[in-house]
Amino acid sequence: MPTDTMTIRQMCDAYDVTPRTLRFYESKELLSPIREGSRRLFTKSDRARLKLILRGKRFGFSLEDIRQVLDLYERDGSNAAQAIRTYELAQDRLAQMEAQRAELDVAIKELKAELAEGERMIATLRQAAE
Repeated sequence: MPTDTMTIRQMCDAYDVTPRTLRFYESKELLSPIREGSRRLFTKSDRARLKLILRGKRFGFSLEDIRQVLDLYERDGSNAAQAIRTYELAQDRLAQMEAQRAELDVAIKELKAELAEGERMIATLRQAAE
């Protein structure tokens, strides 16, 4: 086995993922390990792709968004289209996350107000019970 490849177990250990996760990404054609019988050997390219997939998932990108970015990779190193698309997707995702945070901030404020009212009600009920 060439030293630039990793087994599924090595990939799991190195990237803290499960074999099921790797097989899922393979089934979605995001990873293309070398197949030797039932063995999967992951190349340096697969490892780079997995890093991008995991980073994309961490930031909430859809698998389709991740696929678009990965498909723009050029082996000759001219990855301007990939960089531009990644930047555009990241801007959109950041806007979505900030909107979600704003909605969550409002919901938290409302819930705290409800809890404060509940505390006053409980205090009144306890006083009446004494």
